[in-house]
Amino acid sequence: MLLLHLKGKRKQLRNKMDNINIKILAKELNISTSTISRAFNGNSDINKDTKEKILAYAREHNFLPNHYASNLRDKKSRTLAVIIPEITNEFFSQAINGIEEVARKKGFYILLYRTDDVFEKEVSFVSYLNNGKVDGIIMSVSGEANDHNYLRKLEQKNIPVVFFDRVYEDIDAAKVTTNDYDSSFAATEHLIETGCKKIAYLVVNKSISIGKVRMQGYVDALQKHNISFVDELVIDCSNDEKENFVIIKKVLEDIKPDGIFSSVERLAFATYYVCNDINLNIPRDLKVISFSSLGIAPLLCPPLSTITQPAYEMGIKAATLLFDELESKGQPITKKVHVLKSKLFIRKSSSGV
Repeated sequence: MLLLHLKGKRKQLRNKMDNINIKILAKELNISTSTISRAFNGNSDINKDTKEKILAYAREHNFLPNHYASNLRDKKSRTLAVIIPEITNEFFSQAINGIEEVARKKGFYILLYRTDDVFEKEVSFVSYLNNGKVDGIIMSVSGEANDHNYLRKLEQKNIPVVFFDRVYEDIDAAKVTTNDYDSSFAATEHLIETGCKKIAYLVVNKSISIGKVRMQGYVDALQKHNISFVDELVIDCSNDEKENFVIIKKVLEDIKPDGIFSSVERLAFATYYVCNDINLNIPRDLKVISFSSLGIAPLLCPPLSTITQPAYEMGIKAATLLFDELESKGQPITKKVHVLKSKLFIRKSSSGV
């Protein structure tokens, strides 16, 4: 009889723990339910020891808060979508870190979507997210198609959008960019001042807004120094490493520029590979400068001169602007363009020093 009694007690305890929820957890620990919720949401405004106590007790009893169920009750997903052209680019990795930090402090999760610079993928992702799967979208765009109605439909569902880095000018949304024109002008002028007369501009998609702005800085710097713009020196590249190697090798062997201005970091890397393959010396035979947020740029051989965007800060700003809209409770918010400043780091690849 005693054995049966003990088994019954253990079964009651298991049943109690199987049915545990935040209210029961709060009662067991003598802590408010709001404090329990903040601990699970990762909020910073909670005592560290209290948080560890809550999480340890939850782990001990195999309790995981039903995030999705509570969100359904609130009619919120507590999830953000981040749509970007690529992940391998260090700029986007840093921007994602900034976005995630803000989202985590707000108790939100992020879903990541990569377009590979394919406009159709972007349309497909946005259309998929247009049914309440996320509370908001942060994106860096992939193309410049004329029809952006797929984005305008988000407004009808009260799903705010914030653009960063690469934007659509015709969409009424908050935008976070950098001073791309000034940076491109300064980079091109630097190459000219080091003696370059034949500067090739490497670009992946010159039709998008950021491509146009960066190219205009390049063109205007040439004009300032009375160097004629030559169309064949604007080199259209791709997202494929092998294709870029072939394209850039042909340029260096046939056109023979004395300077390379790369609009994205992967094209600078491709230039390094080609120069190594055909025995061109950087910077003696060819000077190179590139947009890049790569932390190891100073460690390359030779160290790469870069225009470095404040990627992490851009991610922080974009996420902050999105939460401003989410927390506005339907009140209109002025959607501005916020321009952050990039930094020009001159290293051996372009100066020879």
